[in-house]
Amino acid sequence: MSKVIKLHKGLDIHLVGAAERVLTKCAAASSYAVVPDHYRGVTPKMLVKVGDKVKAGSPLFFSKEHPEVLFSSPVSGEVTAVNRGEKRKILSVVVTPDGANESERFETGPIGELTRDGVRETLLRAGFWPMLIQRPFGVIADTAATPKAIFVSGLDTAPLAPDLSFLVQDQGDYIIAGLEVLKKLTDGKVHLTVGTDTTAGVLSRIKQAEVHHIEGPHPAGNVGVQIAQIDPIGKGDVVWTVELQHVVMIGRLFLTGAVDMSKVVALTGSEVTKPHYFKVVSGALIGSVTEGNLRANTEEDLKGVRVITGNPLTGIKVALDEVEGYLGFYHNQITVLPEGDKYEFLGWAMPRFKKFSVSHSYFSWLCPKKRYNLDTNMNGGRRAFVQTGIYDKVMPMNIYPLYLIKAVMAGDIDRMENLGIYEVIEEDVALCEFIDPSKNEWQATLGRGIEQMIKELN
Repeated sequence: MSKVIKLHKGLDIHLVGAAERVLTKCAAASSYAVVPDHYRGVTPKMLVKVGDKVKAGSPLFFSKEHPEVLFSSPVSGEVTAVNRGEKRKILSVVVTPDGANESERFETGPIGELTRDGVRETLLRAGFWPMLIQRPFGVIADTAATPKAIFVSGLDTAPLAPDLSFLVQDQGDYIIAGLEVLKKLTDGKVHLTVGTDTTAGVLSRIKQAEVHHIEGPHPAGNVGVQIAQIDPIGKGDVVWTVELQHVVMIGRLFLTGAVDMSKVVALTGSEVTKPHYFKVVSGALIGSVTEGNLRANTEEDLKGVRVITGNPLTGIKVALDEVEGYLGFYHNQITVLPEGDKYEFLGWAMPRFKKFSVSHSYFSWLCPKKRYNLDTNMNGGRRAFVQTGIYDKVMPMNIYPLYLIKAVMAGDIDRMENLGIYEVIEEDVALCEFIDPSKNEWQATLGRGIEQMIKELN
């Protein structure tokens, strides 16, 4: 085994509703969609219209900022809606499947003989380029850049996180092929990070990436934390990251020449009757997974639950409709929690044995492994920052999170640079937001700082 990276800072949030290792093939969804808001900094320009027939891999729209970056249909069928919001903003492009599961065909050839330009061209034409995320700032990778390294995280430590090794079981050949393809895109190393309990199987066959083992509380599974431990980002550095199931899809594309965006997701949360795993296609209507699997049986009951594509800390709240209620492109998890619309009179003064606390305010510190049924209630309103050192205890990176977020609030570009904004994206400060006694929106605030930096550098 390679050297183990051990982290001590962080916080594990144990919730009721973790998925059992049971896999069900989900029936085909009634619709699939590509949602532009799931990608940072993308202004879509349509390539299709309602009524057009498409195949899996057919381009639906391109990015106005980078016209070469295409976004493709995950299934074959008919474009049945281009949903728009205020100022005609495109909310989603919906495809109704035809059941044929036809794909565009791509000539790939033996992976060992491919060139960097050939790999780049195939990924762009297939609509797979958005799978490559660039640090700093968490944007879609610059097609003209060559990263100093590419990172793949095979570990997820977020609340109710799926077991990534279970998600990609029996996909070893595609993982190896995907890593070999990624190796063509960098002059540096491809890094694959896994948990310490992942010691056998496909790992013994991987020669295309440097494998690292990591252990510790959340956010040990965040790829930003792993980059900071293995090959930190400095000013002027470019690093790319790829989600593990996207590595599988890339490998499958180059081995078969066809687009297959099938993946495994975990349906989790205390409002799910039997949390377990489902095999779906990327962009599936979330209702196709949750139907018949929630404790809420009526429309009125559904008003009391929150459906999230992603995990409870960083996921996106969605409605179970055919406008925005689709599985996120980068998400391997659907979470359903009770809404926080109930309040207790003088609740703060009660022992509250069933409530979780990061301090010794409640008795949860006596039972660190206990699972809690938490709702979305913030238990307080926003107020001025409290001067405290608690944020440093959950940030296993060499930055000062409180000072960074204050620099973002002040719009101070120089201080943001000096305090490490190149190293983080929203998920890296999610725990700071969770434990913040001042109830500030850390992720949204950091997001505004990142947007400011992007505009400044452009």
